[in-house]
Amino acid sequence: MTALRPLSGRSRSLRCSSEKMEGTGSWDVLEWTKLDSASWSGSYSNLDCLLESERIIFEACGVILINTDEAGTLLLSNFRILFLSEGTRKLVPLGTIPFVAIEKFNKLAPKVQSNKYHNNENAPTRLLQVTGKDMRIVVYGFRPGTKQRHTVVDTLLRCNKPERVWDLYAFTCGPSQFGNTNPKERLLNEYFRLLGKSSQRASMNMIEDGSFTLSNDLWRITNLNSNYDLCQSYPFALMVPKSISDEELLQTSTFRARCRLPVISWCHPGSGAVIARSSQPLVGLMMNMRSNSDEKLVASFCTQLAGHKGARRKLYIVDARPRKNALANGAKGGGSESSSNYLQSEIVFLGIDNIHAMRESFSRLRDYLDMHGTTSSDGTSSFLRHGGWTWGGGNLSSMSASVSVLGDSGWLSHIQSILAGVAWIAARVAMESASVLVHCSDGWDRTTQLVSLACLLLDPYYRTFFGFQALVEKDWLAFGHPFSDRVGMPNVSESGNFELPIQSSSARSFPSSPVRQSPGSAAAQSSSSSYGLNNYSPIFLQWLDCISQLMRMYPSAFEFSPTFLVDFIDCLLSCRFGNFLCNSEKERQQCGISETCGCIWAYLADLRSSSGTSHVHCNPFYDPSRYDGPLLPPAAALAPTLWPQFHLRWACPVEPNVTETEDQCRAMTVKYSEMKKEKEEAERKVDELSSAMESLNEELLNERDISRAARESAKRATKERAVISRAVQSLGCKVKFTRNGDCTVEVEDGPQKCSHSIPQKQSEDNTTDVSESISSVTEQTVCEAVCPLRTREGTCRWPDAGCARIGNQFLGLKTNFEAFDNLCVYDSYFTAE
Repeated sequence: MTALRPLSGRSRSLRCSSEKMEGTGSWDVLEWTKLDSASWSGSYSNLDCLLESERIIFEACGVILINTDEAGTLLLSNFRILFLSEGTRKLVPLGTIPFVAIEKFNKLAPKVQSNKYHNNENAPTRLLQVTGKDMRIVVYGFRPGTKQRHTVVDTLLRCNKPERVWDLYAFTCGPSQFGNTNPKERLLNEYFRLLGKSSQRASMNMIEDGSFTLSNDLWRITNLNSNYDLCQSYPFALMVPKSISDEELLQTSTFRARCRLPVISWCHPGSGAVIARSSQPLVGLMMNMRSNSDEKLVASFCTQLAGHKGARRKLYIVDARPRKNALANGAKGGGSESSSNYLQSEIVFLGIDNIHAMRESFSRLRDYLDMHGTTSSDGTSSFLRHGGWTWGGGNLSSMSASVSVLGDSGWLSHIQSILAGVAWIAARVAMESASVLVHCSDGWDRTTQLVSLACLLLDPYYRTFFGFQALVEKDWLAFGHPFSDRVGMPNVSESGNFELPIQSSSARSFPSSPVRQSPGSAAAQSSSSSYGLNNYSPIFLQWLDCISQLMRMYPSAFEFSPTFLVDFIDCLLSCRFGNFLCNSEKERQQCGISETCGCIWAYLADLRSSSGTSHVHCNPFYDPSRYDGPLLPPAAALAPTLWPQFHLRWACPVEPNVTETEDQCRAMTVKYSEMKKEKEEAERKVDELSSAMESLNEELLNERDISRAARESAKRATKERAVISRAVQSLGCKVKFTRNGDCTVEVEDGPQKCSHSIPQKQSEDNTTDVSESISSVTEQTVCEAVCPLRTREGTCRWPDAGCARIGNQFLGLKTNFEAFDNLCVYDSYFTAE
């Protein structure tokens, strides 16, 4: 962005000091001195309110915010006006407004002096009124003789309407941490969802090679407009009937204003009904021009009804304009369809006024709120103005006269007309399974309002955060709502002597053009400049107002809250992000918006990520299971009221904040979430303790089994020891068992004594097997040392005594020690020599 250089002398800032000034009266003690411009940025570089790449370029101290009689410091940055309170040095939201969010500004002479500055020669006699596009009217008061107002006005003239789109703050800031995927990918993903191909995911490779042309039984995606040759204000991909060829689409485009031929915006996944959109047909002054290809394309929306033998669905052609306006457009070559030329069709006029009527209505509503609000731009409360006549003053007719000013603005009547038309469209699709074709003159203002609101009523997905994003990007951004013209921003078509940063060869001027044109004509399809002609109109803001009315009727049907809508429109009007710059998808691609600017969706998602469902953007009453189908409001429910969070936030700042129920619900939601987490943590600990108890029980059972086996083994070992002891003692030996389980066998043979220790063996289950130990020792040593038939020399006294039989008997002890107990030995074996 081009740096704004302060003017020398008169444009320099003035600083407050502690020295007294003569004749200050009731003013604070101030002195005005020159401030070097080089120190501005450094003096306020540590302000918490400054955004990324935002720098201060001018400072004015001692400025009065007339609305609230508050003194402070007015700062001008490269992005906005900032007003800091003199006492707290905090940012005052009412006095802080982005440059491009200013609709107009003008110098004023003071009409009514506030009591605070009465008889004060230094009272703020230099007033500057700033009218915002967000319903606010702010008046700043400057001291005489300081030339501060002149400098501020001079700066606003350069910053409020920059000559080029890339002079906006969005390009200075860059994508930063709020980058996002290419909007073309998101558009294709939404098309895939509508076609029932959600498993497919779009990619840049798919876009480059043209492989995104998927289809189902009825509809298909065409890449005929991939280079914007068919229609420059339409997206690169269009969803059309499968039975219509690309050649027929080309022929149809010449019969519609600005080549905006009928295409599908939404299709019902079950019934096959569609909501299509286009511009007006070019039927001419005599209303007798026809197009076979256009009639065939429109007739293809009347697909066969499911469950009916050969019956085709009805088609409603909805013209958003009043009938007389449609007929008047015939003089320019436009007009409306004839039901006799279109198969099974019915023409319906909704009578919604054009952009100029909406602009005037919005202006009258803003003036009404400023006049009768709490903080008015002239500093006078509506309770005290004209002796309180606006609140009756004993005369009821005067009060009703003031209230009628709101009705005279016509804003709520326009909202009701739009809601009534949308409810009618949604009912035809949901209850009759009919298809609807919607258009107005150019098909990018009233058409977009009606189509997107009808989709919001019919499809619950669009009532979520992600669905709302997909809806806005599909019906508003991709289908060419001229945001630059309607919001009053600079556009690529406003200067003929500049170069595009990405496609310099395509740089050219796109002036206004007649209604009739041929496809591929760049100059023929662009909208006119908002600076040359006043095409500013709050069309998108009006659409958000309609959504707020639906949210009031169905408080549990939307995932997002009215606060989300307010922050969303504020971001849009500030031009801090690039999503809504330019007038079409093609122009945003030429300027490289998605690569060089931040994304509003990423920013809003980042805000919600810090608090989750307890964030103010989240609706605490959202219940998707309750409203999982279409919303069909009856006519009696379509009684709109002012949108408090948006309309009243500046004029009546206390009333929109009285949302105690929502705050309490959010607090309860947070507490419930915390208690739920605590409950889950407690349940987890209980599960861990239960698992530990089960494990201990299993170990205890194992120990019990082991103890039982050990006791049985001990009993068996004791019995074995007794049997073996008797058996060995019967052979003339002495057996001793130690405490550690070892066995010692002593054999006395005359004066000599032989002792053998039999170690105890341990079995696999850690139990003692005495019988095996004894039998093993018996096999190896009894015949040599224990046998009473051996002599001292080691020879056997009775070689034929049958020692093998005795050995076998000892071996049998290992397997059956009960038999050893009953062993019978001949007495003659043990007689003396």
